[in-house]
Amino acid sequence: MPDATRFFVLFGGLLLLIVIMLLMRWTFGTGKTFPTARLHDPDDPGAFGLLEEVSRVPGAAAAEVLRGRLAAAGIRATVSRDGGAGGAVGSSRPYRILVFPDDLKAARVVLSRGALE
Repeated sequence: MPDATRFFVLFGGLLLLIVIMLLMRWTFGTGKTFPTARLHDPDDPGAFGLLEEVSRVPGAAAAEVLRGRLAAAGIRATVSRDGGAGGAVGSSRPYRILVFPDDLKAARVVLSRGALE
């Protein structure tokens, strides 16, 4: 009889340890199935941090008109003239209108509506 008790104590403790490990894995797991935010490379000279490009125009006046349309719709936007990843230098560099990712779809709708008017 003492051998059976020793057997149940040993495997009962092992089973309890396995259950605790599974619960911990479930609670504090890596969550690889969940989407993660895209991390931008801070050393990339063409990166704009959190901002996403919504449009590209050749002139400063056109860029300010588009930024004004977005501002009128309540969307925060900025204009940039970085050379981008290609490192183009000179007057042929386009002006980029940048918005936050949450406003990207709304900004595209506002700018496309302005093209139809």
